[in-house]
Amino acid sequence: MNGSLLPLTISPGVVPLFALVLTLGAYLFGVEVQKRVRNPLANPVLIAIVIIGITLRLTHLSYQDYFTGAQFIHFMLGPATVALAIPMVRALEHMRRGFWPMMAALCAGSFVGLITGYGIVRLLGGSQTVALSMAPKSLTTPIAIAVSQSIGGIPSLSAVLAIIGGILVAVSIDPLLHRLKIREPAARGLAAGTAGSGIGASRVIPQHTISAAFAGVAIGANGIITALLAPILVPILKRW
Repeated sequence: MNGSLLPLTISPGVVPLFALVLTLGAYLFGVEVQKRVRNPLANPVLIAIVIIGITLRLTHLSYQDYFTGAQFIHFMLGPATVALAIPMVRALEHMRRGFWPMMAALCAGSFVGLITGYGIVRLLGGSQTVALSMAPKSLTTPIAIAVSQSIGGIPSLSAVLAIIGGILVAVSIDPLLHRLKIREPAARGLAAGTAGSGIGASRVIPQHTISAAFAGVAIGANGIITALLAPILVPILKRW
């Protein structure tokens, strides 16, 4: 005995239950912390990621085993995404009246997201491959991976950057929009969904049904527009 702590281990038979309880418990803990602290930095997703990461490290449980155990939650992402259609249907008339301004904002947001993602890395001396991986940072993770593959980035790195970008948006969106005096629910939803995808949108979705509707549209439309813009813009950006 050298006095060191023995490593924690998880029996293979209880990994699925452990992963499910850990994921739900970490997120619910994050939600409770956010309610009590009332600070944008207390983001439930960020808190859950930290808790799960530390737990996997302490228990020596591989991410592959953890992810296999948490498949049920992964499966529920589909229905949760489809559920965004409910506020969208309720806000159809609102969207119809502002269709062209909304499309202009989405195109501008997609363009700026691509340019800044690539440009910041290059300006800081990063490689072109990393810059291309950063370009789809504003997209939802599955679309970011697909776009990264098509333009020559590293899909796994793009996935990480998309998650980090979403967390940063979720943390900063409220203070930033408040400082800019942007209170219109539609504008807040578009901004959060375009810049931070699902994680960013989760910050404004509970605030208003209109915000939820426009955030849902922004998540999907930004992915489509960026996927169309990337093959056109990337060859131009590579010349810089």
